Amino acid sequence: MNIKPLLDRVLIEPIKEEEKTKSGIFLPDTAQKEKPEQGMVIAVGDGKKTDDGKIVPVSVRVGHKVLFTKYGPTEIKVEGRDYLIASESDILAIFE
Repeated sequence: MNIKPLLDRVLIEPIKEEEKTKSGIFLPDTAQKEKPEQGMVIAVGDGKKTDDGKIVPVSVRVGHKVLFTKYGPTEIKVEGRDYLIASESDILAIFE
């Protein structure tokens, strides 16, 4: 895949929720599922440009597992796989 996000944008591969609840009940495909809010960073833009022309680098890196806002990112499909493009401000936390 050859996608390079622009400015402070980040390409995220969503992490799918498990098909089983904590109590061991399997969920059918027809069950209403929430949008994923966690994902793995696949690509990162160069950073946000300030008013004086300087570039402020993005604070997440490729390979970080992140938590993001539910409805902020834009959904895209590339080569049959689902991805999200989010602004850095849509990312709430990095899992360590």
